[in-house]
Amino acid sequence: MADTVPTELPILPLRDTVLFPNAFMPLAVARESSVALIDDAIAGDKQIAVFTQRNAGDEEPGQDALFPVGTFAHIHKMFKLPDGSLRLIVQGLARIRLDEVTARTPYLRGRISELPDIVAEAGNVETDALVRNIRTNFQHIVELSPVLSEDLSTLVANIVEPGRLADFIASSLSTVPTAGKQELLETADVRERMDRLNRVLTKELEVLEVGSKIQSQVESEVGKNQREYFLREQMKAIQRELGEGDDQAKEIDELAEKIDAVGMPDDVKKEARRELDRLSKMPPAAAEYTVARTYIDWLVTVPWTARSEESIDLAHTKATLDTDHSGLERVKDRILEYLAVRKLKPDVKGPILCFAGPPGVGKTSLARSIANSIGRKFVRVSLGGMRDEAEIRGHRRTYIGALPGQIIQGLRRAGVRNPVFILDEIDKLGHDFRGDPASALLEVLDPEQNHAFRDHYLDVPFDLSEVMFITTANVLDPIPSPLRDRMEVIELGGYTEREKLAIARDHLVARQVTNHGLTADQIVFTDESLSAIVRGYTREAGVRNLEREIGSVCRKVARRRAEGDERPVTVTDALVEEFLGAPRHLDEALAHRTQDPGVAIGLAWTPVGGDVLLIEASRMAGGSQLTLTGSLGDVMKESARIALSWFRAHAAQYGVDPRFYTDSEIHLHVPSGAIPKDGPSAGVTMVVALASALSGRPVRGDLAMTGEVTLSGRVLPVGGIKEKVLAARRHGIHQVILPKQNETNVREDLSDEIRRGLTVHFVTEVAEVLALALTPVPAHPSLTPV
Repeated sequence: MADTVPTELPILPLRDTVLFPNAFMPLAVARESSVALIDDAIAGDKQIAVFTQRNAGDEEPGQDALFPVGTFAHIHKMFKLPDGSLRLIVQGLARIRLDEVTARTPYLRGRISELPDIVAEAGNVETDALVRNIRTNFQHIVELSPVLSEDLSTLVANIVEPGRLADFIASSLSTVPTAGKQELLETADVRERMDRLNRVLTKELEVLEVGSKIQSQVESEVGKNQREYFLREQMKAIQRELGEGDDQAKEIDELAEKIDAVGMPDDVKKEARRELDRLSKMPPAAAEYTVARTYIDWLVTVPWTARSEESIDLAHTKATLDTDHSGLERVKDRILEYLAVRKLKPDVKGPILCFAGPPGVGKTSLARSIANSIGRKFVRVSLGGMRDEAEIRGHRRTYIGALPGQIIQGLRRAGVRNPVFILDEIDKLGHDFRGDPASALLEVLDPEQNHAFRDHYLDVPFDLSEVMFITTANVLDPIPSPLRDRMEVIELGGYTEREKLAIARDHLVARQVTNHGLTADQIVFTDESLSAIVRGYTREAGVRNLEREIGSVCRKVARRRAEGDERPVTVTDALVEEFLGAPRHLDEALAHRTQDPGVAIGLAWTPVGGDVLLIEASRMAGGSQLTLTGSLGDVMKESARIALSWFRAHAAQYGVDPRFYTDSEIHLHVPSGAIPKDGPSAGVTMVVALASALSGRPVRGDLAMTGEVTLSGRVLPVGGIKEKVLAARRHGIHQVILPKQNETNVREDLSDEIRRGLTVHFVTEVAEVLALALTPVPAHPSLTPV
């Protein structure tokens, strides 16, 4: 090995590596020019000049691409690999400066000069102090670092020369960046080099001490499955010490800005800030991090202050309701009264409206029209089949996958705090071991309480007093009394045939024609055809089936056009029967059914509208037995027993032996036995059927009746008068018997169109009913049973 540095040497460029004098280092050589250089050097004196590249990606570096100071080195060993690359072990001998590149092919060669150390005078106190500090700091680093061997401390203790000590330590630190090592290599002044090295060691020691502190804090919590968590904590601590930000800090800042911007009440903002502070101290990998992050997301997206600009124009609202819905005049008047009060007193705690009526009469679309007419957002939540209280109030955050309830979710979808919020099918709420949603709605629908509604998930109060809640129901009976008490019920009755015809002409036909790819020029419905569909193919209070049948006709016409027949089609009643088949609902000749004694025509209310109800009574030999058939409920069975008891007490007045029950069996049957039936309103019909069967006097076939009877013979009022009368008109019956106390319902609920041609007999006693319903006494007494 030569003691003097040659004036010219081959130059080996290094990537991201600095070789110090007196240090051994393994090198990998793969460039074609560098391999040629090593081959020639091995064949010669094995001496090379090593310089670090400024840019590691430079494939053919020149003089400007190399740092000016490098190391004169000797190749100790060389290994060739199968891919043609080389592995070397080299030793640095001295600092050198690159004066000039003399050749670029086949590899770099250059003229160099030695850069000797500038050594302070022996016994310099400052140099001695630096040597001690460097040794001490390096020994601490070796103790804390998991990658440095403890033998390095012994080697450092045996190096006397300050310059050599600095070079050895600098070459041993793998965490110092290339630029930092190059700066140390270029420093010829030993004291200055040691001073810079001491600063590097001090910073490195601080980083290691922070890491050690973190490790001691979390060591009790860290297991085998938490190694990633520990590493992230170390990384975050190092970034904080170095003043570097991270994505989590950015996310926390964004959430803080949103909390300030959404206008939360002070108590809610305090809770949000507390949760955000807790979030900022969690690692992103922690299970609780996502839970807290989702919770804050909900808090900042709920509309705390956003409102729709409400504009209540009663004329515009009336026009909108009339355009969207035919008929329903009383309902529209009540809606306009409700909005008029809100216009005069915007902060009034108005009632919760409940639209009750059969399916298909327009309950939900009415609510949507209200929202459109006053400029509010519209939200709909279906309550049908809901059994879990948490669907209303939300789940507590302790549960996996917890979310707010449908009330808060609906408000977030609307984006405002004052939408028109419709709770559909409120009569179909269920309840089980998970709670009672109807009870949870008590707070939501109570104007005295809902200003501080507290969802279990958010667990902060939210003001629902500005929300316009509207509920819908088909039947009121299943709704619990406390909940029904909080709502003002507006009943929507069924439509008359004329109203259905108008709705079909004004709304349904146009919608179905468009939905089936047709135009008004290609298909035309006559009024006769629509009436034929209403009468023969639908039997409902609303218009859903009517629209469905109109759609069926449109499909037939669409198919014709698709098959090449593009002639315009005018739908007549004859064409309706061709397209839809034979009518499914034929008006039964009820007068014929009542020619025989024991058959009476009653009127019934169903969730889909009114209907007629034939009740048949028969007497046979037996012994004091009453048989009831037809899927009757308990209330209806009690009505039958009351009817029989009353007639037994008054049998003589109608020419029947008062002892008839001792040797007779009475059978009462209500046809359509597969359909469950219940309620007290068939009481008068049962009395009439029994009286007819036992007296032999047929019931008038042009008369239908409804009313509850008592044991003393009083006729009590019943509900569903409009639907029942419509059913009678549908079957060609123009005389009805109603309880006297339902006279107000007839006057207010029945339009002039319905009452036209209708005779209503108001009664208070069963005797009045029988006088009206039974035909005169037969001319042959022998026909009268005893």
